[in-house]
Amino acid sequence: MSTAAAVEGTVPVKAGKKKLILIVVAALLLLSAAGGGLVFWLKAKAHAAQEAEDAEEMDAAPAHGAAPKRDPKAVPVFVPLDNFTVNLADRDADRYAQIGISLELNDAKAGEKIKIFMPAIRNNILMVLAHKRASDLLERSGKEKLAEEVLRETERALGLEPPVPGAKKPAADEEPRPVRAVHFSNFIIQ
Repeated sequence: MSTAAAVEGTVPVKAGKKKLILIVVAALLLLSAAGGGLVFWLKAKAHAAQEAEDAEEMDAAPAHGAAPKRDPKAVPVFVPLDNFTVNLADRDADRYAQIGISLELNDAKAGEKIKIFMPAIRNNILMVLAHKRASDLLERSGKEKLAEEVLRETERALGLEPPVPGAKKPAADEEPRPVRAVHFSNFIIQ
């Protein structure tokens, strides 16, 4: 031990211990970088698998579930329904929903039929809404399920038998369903 080290009260570290510490630190940094890369790769792989699964669900969805491809030259036909204000089925609090719905139709002829059956359509939709809880409607999946139920109840009011979920798509020569899609113009839950 040198006199300078003895005066300051420190013990000099041997060069071998410094190298060992540097090697351990470098190994830890390398392992953490490799672990981070592995986590990133696994998340990317899971995300790609989820997208592939979603794409398969869209391909397997019945024709009434998702809007069919549109002819870019065709003018869309929309029938807005009067806003719905309904008490929700929450037991712990008095909650209500205000929902604006527009029906996208395949043609103007279907619009005339919709207007004729409007009281029955509104009744069926109100019956569906009255059994919903706020928690059912807050998430996107709940809104998508509600849109499917509104579509089903609209077709039921028109005297059509709604397709069974998961059934094969209609043949090209079959007459298309009158309602192409359900759109929400406002969605307020209080």
